[in-house]
Amino acid sequence: MNALCRIALPIVCLLCHAGHAWAEAYPDKPVRLVVPWPPGGSVDIVGRLIGVKLAQTLGQPVVIDNRSGASGNIGMDAVAKSRPDGYTLVLNTIPLATNPSLFAPMTFDVAKDFAPIALIAKMPHLLISTQALAVGNMRELLALARSQPGKLTYSSAGNGSTFHMAGELFKHLSNTVVVHVPYRGGGPALTDAISGQVDISFPSLVAALPFVKTGKVKALAITSSSRSALLPEVPTIAEAGLPGYEFTSWFMLLAPAGTPRDIVLKINQAVTDTMKSPELVERFAKEGTEIVSGSPEQAGIFLNAELTQWARIIKERGIKSE
Repeated sequence: MNALCRIALPIVCLLCHAGHAWAEAYPDKPVRLVVPWPPGGSVDIVGRLIGVKLAQTLGQPVVIDNRSGASGNIGMDAVAKSRPDGYTLVLNTIPLATNPSLFAPMTFDVAKDFAPIALIAKMPHLLISTQALAVGNMRELLALARSQPGKLTYSSAGNGSTFHMAGELFKHLSNTVVVHVPYRGGGPALTDAISGQVDISFPSLVAALPFVKTGKVKALAITSSSRSALLPEVPTIAEAGLPGYEFTSWFMLLAPAGTPRDIVLKINQAVTDTMKSPELVERFAKEGTEIVSGSPEQAGIFLNAELTQWARIIKERGIKSE
């Protein structure tokens, strides 16, 4: 062994030991969970649900930080530039995979600047209409949209959001012209759908369900491939007149790239344990949300597949960020 190796080897071992000890001590202070959307939307709801239980599992407070704007890009950019120590995490959904194809240039690279931790859950969306709209089901909505191109409006949580993608897929398959009205998040988009400022919307099931139950909006169809046990009378969009339509959003937890693998694995295990909580299992079931579990590597493979799929769909359908 030459002199350089004799000097370098102890240093490498010391650094490895220090990194392992750092991971063992994690967390020793509150963890910030960035939600890159306003309060009231599906990501915020899921983030707050898991945040409480995750804090109990980790033994430290999990503080929700709503950093909305630019279809989630403002919050994602803040996390990408954060110290990769496990104390800043982010929860996001489909815009994580659609934004790179809708916004250019981006201030961060989804594939390079983040370390996927876990795919947490999947949930369907609802096609809802304001009570004032003179339709009682999706077939009547299709007839109205086709007879008056460009008159109807739909709200979304922002360009590239789940609402937006669900709406554009609807327009593409139905060959209709419905005007897209982007908001700064799911909460405001749903609020204006309830008040009648827009005609229809595609909020998540978890966010829309209370307003459907109280009769503030009409549930015309569900976006998933099968009906929900929570609204068994509501047909899927596919069976209600658009064969082949299917859309389900997902929720993924990520850290900045460079976060030590031991910490990523520790958070992944904490999330897995958290999602087994009987309280969360019951709560998610009541809201029609499917709990997903898996390794950081599986989450990364899923994210890469979503990036590829949505890049193709956005290009083929000419979807714009407007």
